[in-house]
Amino acid sequence: MPNISLSFKRPKADLAMLELLALEYPNVDAAIAETARLAAVQTLPKSAVHVISDIHGEDKKLQHVINNASGTLRPVVEEMFAGRMNAQEMAEFLKLTFYPAEVTARLRQTLTHPEDVLAYATRTLQPQLELLRYLVSNYSLRLATRLFPAEYSELLLELLHSPSTERGPEFIGAMLEELVKRGRALHLIHLVGRLIRNLAVDELIIGGDCWDRGPRGDKVVEYLRLQPNVEFIWGNHDVLWMGAALGHEALICTVLRVSLRYRRIGQLDEGYSIPLTPLEHLARTVYADDPAQYFMPKSNGMRPNDVVARMQKAAAIMQFKLEGQLLERNPQWNLEHRRLLHRIDHSRGTIEIDGITYDLRDKLFPTIDPADPYRLTAEELSCLAVMKHSFLSSQKLQQQIRFMVGHGSMYLRRDECLIFHGCVPVDATGTFLPLSVDGQLLAGRELFESIETIVRRAVVNAAEPDLDFLWYLWSGPRSPLFGKDRIATFERDFIQDKNSHRETKDPYFTLIHEVEFCDKVLAEFGMSSEGGLIVNGHVPVKVEKGESPLKRSGKAITIDGAFSEAYGDYGYTLVLEPNRIVLAEHHHFESVDAAVRDGIDIVPNVKEIKVFDKPRSQRDTERGQRIRYRLEMLERLIEAYQTNRLHEHAKRSSFNSIPS
Repeated sequence: MPNISLSFKRPKADLAMLELLALEYPNVDAAIAETARLAAVQTLPKSAVHVISDIHGEDKKLQHVINNASGTLRPVVEEMFAGRMNAQEMAEFLKLTFYPAEVTARLRQTLTHPEDVLAYATRTLQPQLELLRYLVSNYSLRLATRLFPAEYSELLLELLHSPSTERGPEFIGAMLEELVKRGRALHLIHLVGRLIRNLAVDELIIGGDCWDRGPRGDKVVEYLRLQPNVEFIWGNHDVLWMGAALGHEALICTVLRVSLRYRRIGQLDEGYSIPLTPLEHLARTVYADDPAQYFMPKSNGMRPNDVVARMQKAAAIMQFKLEGQLLERNPQWNLEHRRLLHRIDHSRGTIEIDGITYDLRDKLFPTIDPADPYRLTAEELSCLAVMKHSFLSSQKLQQQIRFMVGHGSMYLRRDECLIFHGCVPVDATGTFLPLSVDGQLLAGRELFESIETIVRRAVVNAAEPDLDFLWYLWSGPRSPLFGKDRIATFERDFIQDKNSHRETKDPYFTLIHEVEFCDKVLAEFGMSSEGGLIVNGHVPVKVEKGESPLKRSGKAITIDGAFSEAYGDYGYTLVLEPNRIVLAEHHHFESVDAAVRDGIDIVPNVKEIKVFDKPRSQRDTERGQRIRYRLEMLERLIEAYQTNRLHEHAKRSSFNSIPS
């Protein structure tokens, strides 16, 4: 009978945490064995970290970039099997490696006889296992095996030790024959392919902005949820969708407006089960006679363009009204000058902005009462109520938002890289600018970390002040996710004069070309100025104009490479390898079908950003720091056992089945 007594004799505060650790390591030998294992893990090469930013709804391109590990898997395969595979065999193996599910699905249609399946599996599994052994060698066995499919974990461990002197071809052959007989050989090849892909990248970091512009933000987030180790840095488009999912009416209208502008309707009705019928009804009735010529969508589709244009305009007007209301109830932001609707002179068809009067190119405002311009009409209230209910009721959207918040943050530190989406708000001298958060003026790192608290609290409570703060993060001038003095949506929609469209960037984007300023930012976030690199997205690099993502300081890099086709169809991945940091520049991706059928790949242009004097090991990384903290706790646990402050227990075997 097991001893169920308390694990310590005399209760003490410092033993409470050690008691929890003792559940995993119940005696001195178990704790010492773990310290020895962790000491060895510290010597392993650091694992690859990939950082991708500003995906903006391009789900198919993202899937391929993840599948081919941003181009880093191809050279490994080509070097490993050079001289052993011809060009056709290499192409077929790469297709399988990048798209194991799709390739094996096609093979099930063509390999109809068991002997053909066995021949293919015998020929294919050997190089798969060789590649898998190479990738596993860069991980601790415990970490690697956590990625193994549970049902096939022991089988894969057996295969990884074959062939050997004692395990000839007949060992693997017997396994494959049984799998072929049971119709599972191709399934195993699929699983091994997926495992190779998962082990090629230890951590995937998304630098913000999963939605908008591209076709399916819902599929982007859903595919990211399938990745074994993904972290999000929130971008302003992400908090836009967070706020909409939590029922913030101004942000709901903004999501609708942007989706209609780019005709990305599928992600709403098909992806999130959010029908646009109420908004279409408003457009076909109240806006029936409005040509809405300046709201035409950027592409064609099933709905007539004029209907989509009227829907977009209807959403935009509701957005401007609701923003006017929220700015009035948040005077601490000093944004009264961005409440624009009461500045319209309806008789003259003009508007005054910042003391300048502009002609309006669109003078039709069927739902605006000049005497009370920010009040929603009965028709708008009815439409918005139904749309809000749909956003709040979308199970998929709610799950994705909670996943993104649970796996997200405002900034991360990885391998001497400080990663955040937009900027650190500063003035022209580089002084960090404060923002009021819960009544406190905070700047720099304190601001970033307090924003995380607000975002997480908003998801739990959905209180109006917190949801309003999400709106500010979307487009407020001191938002680290936005970094401009305004978002000139009204001006672009209604004013021909492009001088009114100007949005002034935060001085941060100029100052990151200076070494001294970059060192200041790095120090603020606890990073060493020597070797430190600031990594941002948010502002697209004008690749077609020859703009460099690496700033003149050499200490800051922008990895928003216009991933979305609407922005330029390029894109970057920052790859943090043991011996170097490289930037992979992507280009247009045709389709998954073309990749599987014809072997079409995105072979990126790779540029070295930094080469280390010696390869970095796990001890040099954030994971190494966590291991050091754990070793300290294990040392305390061992000392507690040895001084008889904690009881020791036998460690139970994790194998309950009959050994074979």
